[in-house]
Amino acid sequence: MALPHLTKEAREAFLAEPHIAAISVARDDDRPPLTAPFWYTYEPGGNLTFFTGTQGRKARKTALIEKAGVLSILDQKEQFPYKYVSVEGTVVRIDRPPSADQMLAIVRRYLPEEQTQGVVGAELANPGPDLVLFTIRPDRWFTADFSGAAG
Repeated sequence: MALPHLTKEAREAFLAEPHIAAISVARDDDRPPLTAPFWYTYEPGGNLTFFTGTQGRKARKTALIEKAGVLSILDQKEQFPYKYVSVEGTVVRIDRPPSADQMLAIVRRYLPEEQTQGVVGAELANPGPDLVLFTIRPDRWFTADFSGAAG
């Protein structure tokens, strides 16, 4: 039985929900792609944004994303009925460092407002050179929806 795919509207609505997604980007050696969880923001029909290099730590993925210029994203619902959206995308913008508004738009999706302000304020109080916001254009979508199997 083939799984039904999500419609364009359904896949974009699902990606717009505040899930913790996973990013994969090619490495420049013989190792497998780097895969890591991340927070992001997305509005249907637009681009996806996320930041990395927080707490003054050097993020391995920053250099890899900049070099590759492309990456894959997986966003999924982990309880039955399962659903997932996988996106192949192109980096269309890099902001170093991101603005407070850019960071707040992402962090607000995952934390209460009183924590959001503190997290973003702390990051921007002394941003390191690796605090980067990436804007990704979704180029190809792959989806599945198990909700039809729930009955």
